[in-house]
Amino acid sequence: MEKTVLYQFLVEVPQAAAIWSALLVLALIVLTVLVTRPERDRPEDDRSAPTGPTDRELAAAEAADLRRYADEVAVAAAGAAQTARRRRAEWLTAQDDLDRAWAAYDEAESAARRYCGAGALPPPRTPRTPAEYAARERHLHRVATAAYWRGELTLRQLGDVFGHRDGWDPRMHPVEQEVHLARVVRDGRLAGYRAARERERGAWWDAELAAEAARALATEAYAAAARLRPGQLPAARPASAAPAQVVTRWQPARVG
Repeated sequence: MEKTVLYQFLVEVPQAAAIWSALLVLALIVLTVLVTRPERDRPEDDRSAPTGPTDRELAAAEAADLRRYADEVAVAAAGAAQTARRRRAEWLTAQDDLDRAWAAYDEAESAARRYCGAGALPPPRTPRTPAEYAARERHLHRVATAAYWRGELTLRQLGDVFGHRDGWDPRMHPVEQEVHLARVVRDGRLAGYRAARERERGAWWDAELAAEAARALATEAYAAAARLRPGQLPAARPASAAPAQVVTRWQPARVG
């Protein structure tokens, strides 16, 4: 019995030691592979890492930015040129309105001078009866209404006539009524002329600013288009970048 146990111990212990030795060697091999493989793979990872953009790619990106900027500036220049043309048309319209306002005032001033000359004479003597005052009132209302329909009086001024306000006295002689009416019309025409003059000045200023903005954007659009062709200058300005029409310098309006 003792011989059997001793025999099994002598046979099984070397086998167990051989197995443990094999496992230990295998573990050492696996550990060595894990430690040495990253060092062996790192150069491959470095070689496969993405590199920075090349000079060709940088040039292409810069060209795309320049082209996009040139397109945007060209669109802005075209819009500014259209605005400048519209502002100039508005200014020309304001000039026409100013000329018409001056002509209307000049006509009213001439009429007022004529009536004032007639008013310097003593009015004819008429009987001061209720019928005479009623006739004078009807005359005042008739001439004031006609002046309103001609556009010489405003609705508010016509209301003053019928309300006998602001110097409108129906008891005045018809000649005096005509003189007062001529002066009111002249003053109204003068106020209209002054308002038209201010509008014309404002329209001229807006047209000047719009034209200057259009010229600046046209110049920038031309330069941006030239930068798309390095070393080359365009033979002529593009049609879309043409400068806006120069607005005539404003001249002081007639004094009246």
